[in-house]
Amino acid sequence: MVSVQQWTGREASALRAALRMSTRAFAEHLGVALRTVAKWESLGTATQPRPDTQAILDTALARAGSAAQARFEVLIFPGRKSARPADYETWTEDIERAVICVSRQNFPFATSLLNRWLTRHDPHHLDDKGLYLYGRSLVLLGDLQRDQGAILGPLSARHSYMTARGMFTELDIPRRVAQIELSLAVVQEMSGQLESSARQYELLAADERLSPRDRARARLWVGTALSKEGNNGYATGVMVEATRSFEDLGEPEDWSVAHQKLALAHRGVGDLKQALHYIDIARTTGTVDSPMQRVRLDTAYGHILLSDAATRNDGLSVLDQAAQVARQYGLSHQLHSIEGIRKGQQG
Repeated sequence: MVSVQQWTGREASALRAALRMSTRAFAEHLGVALRTVAKWESLGTATQPRPDTQAILDTALARAGSAAQARFEVLIFPGRKSARPADYETWTEDIERAVICVSRQNFPFATSLLNRWLTRHDPHHLDDKGLYLYGRSLVLLGDLQRDQGAILGPLSARHSYMTARGMFTELDIPRRVAQIELSLAVVQEMSGQLESSARQYELLAADERLSPRDRARARLWVGTALSKEGNNGYATGVMVEATRSFEDLGEPEDWSVAHQKLALAHRGVGDLKQALHYIDIARTTGTVDSPMQRVRLDTAYGHILLSDAATRNDGLSVLDQAAQVARQYGLSHQLHSIEGIRKGQQG
């Protein structure tokens, strides 16, 4: 239902018309004087009902039937084109399909599913339900842009996330806003802003707007950002804490990923024995249905093997396999990371 923040004569007159009442019947319906309704009709936006009358109008709108509410919305927002319920159902189904496609890195079809709605609707002309679906579509578009390495610029994950954050802020859905802020911190980390992303992760790790799982993920990512900066000692402690949280929450996949991150942190301090221990846990417990996760796991494993002269050739072979999958699925950020690991070893 459309709501009115501040009633003026214009909105009051539109409600009368939507209810299909005469001025006299409308005055009786509200319990106000006939001259008051006449004043609204003649002055429009130049007059505002008293606060107690504002509340009466709120109640009258809330009690109006769905057809009258729809007529009222058309009168107040003549340019707004609300999608039909059937359209919303189809849009929701396409979002669910896009989620699966993004998780499998089927980016072309996911983009097609999302853009059929994003290009069809102007968000300024959507009602709250439509705006919610538009925001969800933008977040998914941001996810696939991020996975493809398009993190900055006008056609990037950051731009999609920022736009979606504004929509969920307008809709007053704090959990969605916080989730987007977590994604924006990931973009910061990917773009090399390690210190600022670590600070943002720390804030979100204690943010009650997020679910316990998302807070644990934020805590884990504090460790990944610090580890990339070379602060592997502190990073390891944070990651262990996050790993315990995933175990308590019953999140096996996140638990496995945390071991992968721990392996890299131990490699960073030169403890290859512990690094191999943790990467073996990650490789035996993690699922590799997702090409992205397979590339990440193989990249971490290859990086650790490459750090020991005795296993250097094995490491190069594993990195070659990871690079091949990354190229196949258009995972340019991961491909860039693999190239960076190679150059680092050559240096």
